[in-house]
Amino acid sequence: RGARVVVVGRTHERATAAAETIHRETGSETAALHAELSSIADNKRLADEIRALVPRLDVLVNNAGALYPTRKETAEGLEATFALNHLSYFVLTNRLRGLLEASAPARVVCVASDAHRGVDLDFDDLGSKRNYLGFRAYQRSKLANVLFTREMAARLLGTGVVCNCLHPGVVRTNIFRERGVLNALARMAGPMMISPQAGARTSLFLAADPTAATSTGGYYVKQKPVTPSPQALDSEAQSRLWNVSLALTGLD
Repeated sequence: RGARVVVVGRTHERATAAAETIHRETGSETAALHAELSSIADNKRLADEIRALVPRLDVLVNNAGALYPTRKETAEGLEATFALNHLSYFVLTNRLRGLLEASAPARVVCVASDAHRGVDLDFDDLGSKRNYLGFRAYQRSKLANVLFTREMAARLLGTGVVCNCLHPGVVRTNIFRERGVLNALARMAGPMMISPQAGARTSLFLAADPTAATSTGGYYVKQKPVTPSPQALDSEAQSRLWNVSLALTGLD
């Protein structure tokens, strides 16, 4: 579509390789940045680099995530699943909000998951210190994605920036790269998973389709709006998560 694409990866080498592939195959201008997206400080630095690199930002796609079979903490003392899967979206979107509003009409796309169904947030233990279960921590982080999307959409009303989230499908990626039962199950289920190209379709729809510019705060599956779980529609949890995230990240 002729967009300038800024690719963010955990390492400079892999981000650069992805950007070069996009440029070679499409002719579009690309740039590569790297960041450890589970780090609050790195997300803040990344946002500063993006603002210095581009004069406008039409679309921000938040698509970072991992599932850890055993509990891990980041260098900043945060549980890694919550930090990477939720707080990275929260910090980067908020730090780039001014640029998005100045570029309006603009869009924010958050990759969530249908895994958000069947759980709620334990605000007394968001760091999963009690009875950690990897998939449950992942589920809660995906619920946080939907709650964040709805709150951000409400805060952006009237600015010309829409914010939506989606379930991409069960995609054949390396999210289950950690050794353990989940890795073994993922390898067995591999033939039933969809390709990354198919998994990108709803993200691309929300990023570029003209009809997706007219709604905000939605949850999409296969390019169609669907109703998320009752817990994802809890406005009190939505507001509480926002305030807790502000405190954890040190944002104004």
